[in-house]
Amino acid sequence: MAKSPGRRKDGRGGRGATASAARKAGEDRTGRTGRAPERGRREHEPKGRTSGRPKDAPDARRDAPEPKDRAAATAAGAAARKARPPAARTEQRRQPAPRPASPGVVTRSGTVALVGRSNVGKSTLLNAALELPLAIVSPTPQTTRDSLLGIVRHAGAEIGLCDTPGLHRAKSALGRSMNRSARDAIHAADVVVLVTSVGPLTAKSPTPLEGDLRSLADGPAGKPVVLVLNTVDRLRSKVALLPLLEAWSRVRPLAAVVPISALRADGVTRVLDEVARILPEGPRRFDADELTDRPLRYFAAEYVREPILTATREEVPHAVAVAIDRFDEPIDPAEPLRILATIHVERDGQKRILVGSGGEMLKRIGTAARLRLEALCGRHVYLELWVHVTPSWRERPAELAALGYETGRSMSPRAHVAPTTGRVVGTELEEDAEPAEDVVADEGEVPEPPEDASLVDDVDDAGEDS
Repeated sequence: MAKSPGRRKDGRGGRGATASAARKAGEDRTGRTGRAPERGRREHEPKGRTSGRPKDAPDARRDAPEPKDRAAATAAGAAARKARPPAARTEQRRQPAPRPASPGVVTRSGTVALVGRSNVGKSTLLNAALELPLAIVSPTPQTTRDSLLGIVRHAGAEIGLCDTPGLHRAKSALGRSMNRSARDAIHAADVVVLVTSVGPLTAKSPTPLEGDLRSLADGPAGKPVVLVLNTVDRLRSKVALLPLLEAWSRVRPLAAVVPISALRADGVTRVLDEVARILPEGPRRFDADELTDRPLRYFAAEYVREPILTATREEVPHAVAVAIDRFDEPIDPAEPLRILATIHVERDGQKRILVGSGGEMLKRIGTAARLRLEALCGRHVYLELWVHVTPSWRERPAELAALGYETGRSMSPRAHVAPTTGRVVGTELEEDAEPAEDVVADEGEVPEPPEDASLVDDVDDAGEDS
């Protein structure tokens, strides 16, 4: 960068400016010009010494405060020069501010139901609040089929966030079971958080959807409701939300309205602040190291289903269910967790799609699920997958009960995760560790099927194309 002529690096004037300043400094009141006082003596003194001052005398330049403290000292001096306030006001200012409650002290606790339509960001909001990707997410509607509880400790409150299936017009027994699970969570919760989104169709002129208004009106009376508007980052102007908020307020009184972007974790803390404020007073309901009430067996089935939802389209994601046939968790954490799971579909064509050419699709599904489980439980996982055709399982109550959609999955043992860290704890497979098999549909050896051959199908069409 070019330098200004006659200027030095420290920003002071050049030689001409220095001479002019010296002449002005040497002028007396009569206008005569002379040499600056003590100049000749200072030129021969060693650096750091001031003429006429003892060696051990305090030096204002040496003892000057740091630049950050200097501004504070200047402000303090200016305040001191002003008139002192009355004595009563002075005593009031000297009183210490009340200290906030310790983060470990719980004064409020309760459950909060996250309800709303499908694909409005309820599971994403839960993961953002937990700072952990606990719930599965996908662009497919009705991804969440069971209620999932995640425990958050925030602002002196223990908040049990309950993710629920999206409310929709059910066309099958599975859909009716999902709606019933969401309504049960609403009635059992202390606070209801209704999540809605500002979608692309309503971004220009947002108006409440009929399904959202019906959900708000049908909610139990007497329970506080917090309205969460998700995906507000799609709106250029937040002024467009005003008619939307007016329409909501006419249906039911709201405890709070919080606009957020769950995907960007923007506004999630404000949601927790509002919920913690209106939760009932009470002690903690869960242990300090608990993150969820679901067992690892539940997450094994969910994490197998998640990559299927993201890798397939049309009717395949909705026709898939996962059952855990064997779940062996050794006491020694150095030994791998052994899981055998069956993927249920309704037609042979869906089975061929999931297996893929040479078993490639099934292997990708198993690898993604295994890595997800290892990140959650912090140990190696041996995962074995089978595909079985179970016609019309979504309409048969017996099959729904066997898959856990009617009676709920086993709630014991609870998941062993690391909730206090706020992050995923995972390990990588060492080179000398036992490799985890993800697929039984390989061209090599095929392990023997479990004893219950009715639930597991021999994958003999692994070589067929999808």
